[in-house]
Amino acid sequence: MTGKCAATNNDPGKLNFVLQNNPNLLPPEKVRVEKVSVTPYPDGRRVKVAVELSPFREQPDLDIDILDVDGRAVAGVNVIGVMNFRMAFVLHLRGVEKPEGDYTVRVHLHYPEHTEAHHTHSAPLHIPTTEIS
Repeated sequence: MTGKCAATNNDPGKLNFVLQNNPNLLPPEKVRVEKVSVTPYPDGRRVKVAVELSPFREQPDLDIDILDVDGRAVAGVNVIGVMNFRMAFVLHLRGVEKPEGDYTVRVHLHYPEHTEAHHTHSAPLHIPTTEIS
């Protein structure tokens, strides 16, 4: 079985052994949101949010919100048991009549069973005026 990784085996114990004994993977209290990139779609109502995490041993949860200037959530997604270090989501703005303007994208990483292990990263978002409404 040359060239196959442990994840392709149907033995979750082997994968867990590999993950727990890899010195490059961090314990929950050291896992961080490394980078957040935001790209508004031309229609001004959708936003691509790309997230990069530090390598983790245990799967974290993520809460991703787009907040308007008043701090009101206008889009959001909750991800339970993240499986990848890099991922991207498309969020749709809700309840916004004219989406043009400034927002904050907030990504909160947490572990339900490790209350001390959490990290929040924010990124600015500007949606320009569009001719499509």
